[in-house]
Amino acid sequence: MVIFPIIIVLSAVFWIYYKVAILKSGDGLTKEYFNAKSRVCLGSLIFFFGINQYMFYETRLSLFIGIVFLFFGGLHLYVGMKEARHYRNEWRRLRA
Repeated sequence: MVIFPIIIVLSAVFWIYYKVAILKSGDGLTKEYFNAKSRVCLGSLIFFFGINQYMFYETRLSLFIGIVFLFFGGLHLYVGMKEARHYRNEWRRLRA
């Protein structure tokens, strides 16, 4: 599958982009928002890396490792999406 490595690379690029954006930002709320978005990117990177590793090797060990990666990647995705939604709403509330 070619789609999983593309998603992994894009997730890594966006994760680095948001981490650099945190350093450039001066506002605390914006930093927290970018940190939440970077967590979503990291979660998708871990999640799709776990899927890709199982599909590449197809062994029992890679299945167990893939399940661990899927769990932690999904956890990062869930928490990051909740945080990003919260900080986006706070930013809109303060700016309006």
